Amino acid sequence: MIIRESVKIGDKTITLETGRIAKQAQGAVLITCGETIVLVTACGTQEARAGIDFFPLSCDYVEKTYAAGRIPGGFFKREGRLRDDEILISRLIDRPCRPLFPEGYRNEVQIVATVLSVDKTNPADTLAMVGASCALHISPMPWDGPIASVRVGRVDGKFVANPTYAEIEAGDMNIVVSATRTAIVMVEGECSEVSEADFADAIFFGKDAVQAVIELQDKIREAVGVKKWTFTIPTRPEGLEARVEAVAKPGIKDACNLREKGERYSKFKDVKKHTVSTLAAEFVGQEAFIKETYEDLRYDTMREQVVYEGKRVDGRDLTTVRPISIEVGFLPRTHGSTLFTRGETQAICTITLGTSRDEQRIDGLVEENWKRFLLHYNFPPFSVGEVKPMRGPGRREIGHGHLAERALARMLPSKEDFPYTMRLVSEITESNGSSSMATVCGGTLAMMDAGVKLKAPVAGVAMGLIMLKDKYAVLTDILGDEDHLGDMDFKVCGTDKGITAIQMDIKIGGLTREVVEKALAQAKTARLHVLSKMNETLSQARPDLSAHAPRITQLKVKPDQIRTIIGPGGKMIKAIVDQTGCSIDIEDDGTVSIASPDSDSVLKAIEIIKSLTMTPEVGETYKAKVVRIEPYGAFLEFAPGKDGMLHVSEIDYSRVDNVEDYMKMGDDVDVKIIEVDREGRVRFSRKALLPKPEGYVEPPAGDRGPRRDDRGGRGGDRGPRRDSGRGRR
Repeated sequence: MIIRESVKIGDKTITLETGRIAKQAQGAVLITCGETIVLVTACGTQEARAGIDFFPLSCDYVEKTYAAGRIPGGFFKREGRLRDDEILISRLIDRPCRPLFPEGYRNEVQIVATVLSVDKTNPADTLAMVGASCALHISPMPWDGPIASVRVGRVDGKFVANPTYAEIEAGDMNIVVSATRTAIVMVEGECSEVSEADFADAIFFGKDAVQAVIELQDKIREAVGVKKWTFTIPTRPEGLEARVEAVAKPGIKDACNLREKGERYSKFKDVKKHTVSTLAAEFVGQEAFIKETYEDLRYDTMREQVVYEGKRVDGRDLTTVRPISIEVGFLPRTHGSTLFTRGETQAICTITLGTSRDEQRIDGLVEENWKRFLLHYNFPPFSVGEVKPMRGPGRREIGHGHLAERALARMLPSKEDFPYTMRLVSEITESNGSSSMATVCGGTLAMMDAGVKLKAPVAGVAMGLIMLKDKYAVLTDILGDEDHLGDMDFKVCGTDKGITAIQMDIKIGGLTREVVEKALAQAKTARLHVLSKMNETLSQARPDLSAHAPRITQLKVKPDQIRTIIGPGGKMIKAIVDQTGCSIDIEDDGTVSIASPDSDSVLKAIEIIKSLTMTPEVGETYKAKVVRIEPYGAFLEFAPGKDGMLHVSEIDYSRVDNVEDYMKMGDDVDVKIIEVDREGRVRFSRKALLPKPEGYVEPPAGDRGPRRDDRGGRGGDRGPRRDSGRGRR
């Protein structure tokens, strides 16, 4: 049976269909908006995977290039590993879906979203998120949905649900909101210094916008009528919880008040080991349950201490930011660097400035584009004292780096004002919470250290939440423990004026407006505190670029002069690079960027390019080089690749019988342009710059010898032209 239903979000119609495609999957939905179509499937096992203590959910968002009528680039000409953009959207699907599975669920679940068709109007990411919810909702897998997701933009002060690409570009806000019927479950996006109040309004505008989609999923679920699998949390032995509490709670309580992470973790490990060994004989063969019960007790003890006593594991109150230490110019040879430390979280951030040829080409689904700001976040295992193989950046590293990149991107100077490619790298050398926010702070300072004039400094802070039945607490600048044991990870980045990026993950059923507004207000206070500490170290960008950074100078030429600079086969531009040592990039609009650490080399390259593109005018004077001598005169090069003729009648006031009596090959001769014909050919005069002899009478025009146009055509006496015989370009 094919079921197809439609609903409107804003002015967009979204259609959900099931029962026609991928019928062997436990749940399969084809979701359409305009000409963008995504197939989303959900499959799972009925048996739990043995020997694991985590929920094995995998989400993959895959863009097929045929969806946009394109053939993949690269050697293999087929889709390979997921691109960064696909990984980021896979994470968007995962984060709101994961918390709604039952506690203790260990069955394998896989969600696959495949983009089958895409237009240039409607983004596919939020469609994939809605499709994932619907596929899970109609499947037999236990899941406490549905949810729905929407992108919220703001154009001309008005919120727009699911804006088009053009509206996203024109607006000052681009956020994705996922919500249930009653609460917010996930938020991610970027803004142009938007106020906390406006941001809260945007979030709940999104929540209201998705309600019709949630109702539609319920309608489809009812029509499909598949019965959900039953799932029962395994029962623990009677009396185990009381015994674990009696044995372990004093040690857990002590560990919860050890401020240093390593010491605290060591104490927790010892208490756990003691608990298992003490109770192993009493509960034979139940070691897994003993460990699980211990972890639950640790979880509850730490949470209750924070909420009821207002005391966190490192001794802080709920709103205090950890101590901050900053060193700028930390590395001597980088273009800009900062060592940023906040508590037990530390990042070395470096910035490298390059030219436009260093830009990254993004082979997107809809079109290619070039990226001039790159932020790479690295999280080596030693940062948390672990031993793991290093296999390149994982999904978490890509996601954290993307958040920091979003936070900074809107504060960068324009390409016209700062024509550099920028690569910011964050090496996390120590981690105990908020390493992505340390990247934002350290990245800001590294760029300012390099002389990048940001519109405003940006800082970030991670907020947490612990919610018990009768009370909740919002935590500022959370630790790793508070992230793991808390109910929310709410990262907020911005300037002193407003928010530039945000990422919120919820592990409970959702957030109310009261909690969101409190978290935003508390985050603003913390952000301003961090910014003040940053300003104490470096309040504005260095006045000059690093001595090791290339200097880029730009000039404009006419687009039709680009070929002159490049020359046949690129010979001219290669010659300029060889002569000056500069890096030269030319845009299609005629913008020429010349880069070199040596300012004299840049000036030399500018001089050559200006001479190549100059338009000769009558009356201008030059010191031109003799490049060819003929009986009727000489040819003089007055600019690279440009020459003109000096006729014998214009060499001197007296009669010239032999040109070589006055000049030799390679001589520099002062001349004046006396004619530029319609084809751009130049005629010089030397005598026009000499003092006129006393009593000199200008001969009649007919006695001056043959004019340039009378030399037997364009080849005649002059010999072969530049491209065929003279070897200069």
